[in-house]
Amino acid sequence: MSPRAVPAALESGFGAFVARARASGVLVVQPRMGMADPLLMRDGLLATRDADAATVGTITLDSYTRTGDLDAARRALAEGVGLNGYPIATHPADTTRAVLRGVADARFPVQVRHGSAMPEHIVRALLAVGLDATEGGPVSYCLPYSRTPLREAVANWQRCCELLASAARFGAEPHLETFGGCLMGQLCPPSLLIAVSVLEALFFRQHGLRSLSLSYAQQADPRQDEEALTVLGRLAGELLPDVDHHIVLYAYMGVFPRSPGGARMLLEDAARLAVRAGAARLIVKTTAEAHRIPTVGENIRALETAAAAAAAERAGAPLTAVPGIRTADTGTAGSGIGETGVADTGIEAEARALIGAVLELDADIGRALVRAFAAGYLDVPYCLHPDNAGRSRTSLAPDGRLHWSSVGSMPITGRPDGRPRPPILGSAGLLSALSHVQRHYDARAAVPGPLPPPVPPRTTSTPRRELGLTTS
Repeated sequence: MSPRAVPAALESGFGAFVARARASGVLVVQPRMGMADPLLMRDGLLATRDADAATVGTITLDSYTRTGDLDAARRALAEGVGLNGYPIATHPADTTRAVLRGVADARFPVQVRHGSAMPEHIVRALLAVGLDATEGGPVSYCLPYSRTPLREAVANWQRCCELLASAARFGAEPHLETFGGCLMGQLCPPSLLIAVSVLEALFFRQHGLRSLSLSYAQQADPRQDEEALTVLGRLAGELLPDVDHHIVLYAYMGVFPRSPGGARMLLEDAARLAVRAGAARLIVKTTAEAHRIPTVGENIRALETAAAAAAAERAGAPLTAVPGIRTADTGTAGSGIGETGVADTGIEAEARALIGAVLELDADIGRALVRAFAAGYLDVPYCLHPDNAGRSRTSLAPDGRLHWSSVGSMPITGRPDGRPRPPILGSAGLLSALSHVQRHYDARAAVPGPLPPPVPPRTTSTPRRELGLTTS
């Protein structure tokens, strides 16, 4: 469904906000942000709302809440022990409603982010305080992050989808984002990321959701990422024609550059990639990622940096070259998915083969996913979950492109160009691959002479005002 043709039933809510921004040629940017203290959480949301960018808010939950250990969350709050996120299922509902009052609305939607394989308690808590946007998935929040049996995660996520969908009876348009395009954060070839993202979105739709987003995580080669995002958008449009949906890109989720200059350039490249490949929303990272949890101020600077880089890319500004990292041509300013002229290296054929093999297993997509992992038709590299076959392996080429070294029982060849597969990485090769992006961006930042100047922030009206979304 085109974001420029949003049905009347979808005129409010998270998905509708992103659709309006994209129709106006603006990239929506979003932080990872969660504080246990309600006043600090409110201040973080207000600062995000008032940033010089088109933003949506985030409430990221703490680890105890993610794993369902609510007794530990209660003890931590009672004893004043610090938490690494907001305990939405532990704070009284009235407290969270006060956090959101006058902040979260159609002009500034807020999404709950969590990382839970069994999030039913989280979905009930967010609905109780008036929120209706969250993210995750039965595969993407089970295999990498838990030991929960996949069958149990699928059943729990089915209930969660049905709970979220029920909010539509009260005039809401609940939104669910699949985390499937971010499996393991790195070293997972694009075809599997795309396949899981699409399959989770189909699972969400099968259980009642009509506003979705599909994720993809920035990897080490911009051309490969641009091709992957183009394919993801194309498959989403083909397989999800009856639901409102958009693509969300995550700034690189692996080892981040340690230098502020390298981190900034990596984030700017993510924003430019999002524009070139037609993503509508970007999850940012900050210059502090390699060292500690970022402050609210660092998050706001990251949002504004990404928004400025996206605006410059849309206007046709040149890209900053980074040694060892291939950058794509700028292309036509404002071009969308399918219009970038990206070369076909076989990502789409692999993704279609994976999706097709799973869908043939069972009409119920949840059961199909369980059977696919049992048969090894889906196999996440370097994932130690008991329900993952663990036979797939990958390799990183010197230019940053990811290749399959072993595909296990997956219905793909691994090298569509007919060349032999690269060797399986040993421990030294794996460590080198994991730090590839960090090393190259830090090397660029260390080049003698001044760094390329940051893209200047906007000094006129903010994108939010351009969209008619003023906060006064």
